Amino acid sequence: MLIKPRTHILIIALSCSLFDAGKSSAQTNTPSLKEVFKNDFLIGTALNTQQIEEKDSGTVVLVPQQFNAVTPENVMKAAIIQPGWNDFNFKVADELVDYAAKHNMKVNAHTLIWHSQLPPFMRHMQNADSVKEYFQKHITTVASRYDGKVYSWDVVNEALNEDGTLRNSIFLQKLGEDYIVEAFRLAQKAAPHTKLYYNDYNIEQPAKRAGAIALIKKIQAAGVRIDGVGIQGHWKYNTVPMHDIEESIKAFAALGIEVMFTELDLGVLPNPWDGKTAEVSNTAEGNDKMNPYTKALPDSVAAAQAKAYADLFSLFLKYNQSISRVTFWGVADGVSWLNGWPIRGRTNYPLLFNRQYKPKTAFYSVIKTKEN
Repeated sequence: MLIKPRTHILIIALSCSLFDAGKSSAQTNTPSLKEVFKNDFLIGTALNTQQIEEKDSGTVVLVPQQFNAVTPENVMKAAIIQPGWNDFNFKVADELVDYAAKHNMKVNAHTLIWHSQLPPFMRHMQNADSVKEYFQKHITTVASRYDGKVYSWDVVNEALNEDGTLRNSIFLQKLGEDYIVEAFRLAQKAAPHTKLYYNDYNIEQPAKRAGAIALIKKIQAAGVRIDGVGIQGHWKYNTVPMHDIEESIKAFAALGIEVMFTELDLGVLPNPWDGKTAEVSNTAEGNDKMNPYTKALPDSVAAAQAKAYADLFSLFLKYNQSISRVTFWGVADGVSWLNGWPIRGRTNYPLLFNRQYKPKTAFYSVIKTKEN
């Protein structure tokens, strides 16, 4: 049967309309993390540049639907935001602020002082006065630009060793052990309307936790403001240290500060080392044993991961008066940093959404914790 052109266009338009309606309905029927936990804590995610600029089609609807807080994965780190001496590039960081305002989200800015991903000009810097000038100018310039535009800053990131002592970074070497107090002092002055946090991995472990507590007390004793501490939460799905996490929530909350879980993901792949670490500079060689799930995640592993996430969120709900935010480090499995660390090219499944940006079993197990 012949169809007249105008009728043909009408049929196509109607079909597209029905498709979009079905798509919208499916999205509407998916529970929203931010709504489910709206009376408990913020639900955040880390965003890359493609997602900030809304060029990743899988996240355009998903992120505003599910999250009410965002952290930049890389674009506010020193190497990107100040690539040259006194040469600042705020383009994508500004776009993140605009994105968050558009979608009514809070921005946790990440990070002002970190030993990793520093600008190239700092690699061979030996002069203490030059390091001090960089330190002061970077914090003051960046923090003041976004005061009132971002909700919070990770002022200092990963400054501790596993035994709780200070990491031997360029900042410790050139500025001395009080550099962290000074970083918070400068941030407080530059960003008086912004929350100020310390962020680190493994600070739920007793020795490193003790170091973090001593550090926070030192900042407080100096009369400098610190509003919270971020426990990163890069754990393995079958060895989540629940007891240590609970003890850490209680210990940090007792200092009168907020507790957050800031980079949460539960990886499922074998660890090439016996120890636990999230040190980004560590790498290892790959083999088939280290990348066992290239096609799909076995149902048994997916179920175990879902239970681990449910146990975690049940604990978070128990202490919801102390916890202000839970942020996942990435939106979906396909864009997780764990696909490339510590072994490049692996297929990991650490988050609540799969590579097609669809909810996983773990997503529904987290949602269900509010029903119990």
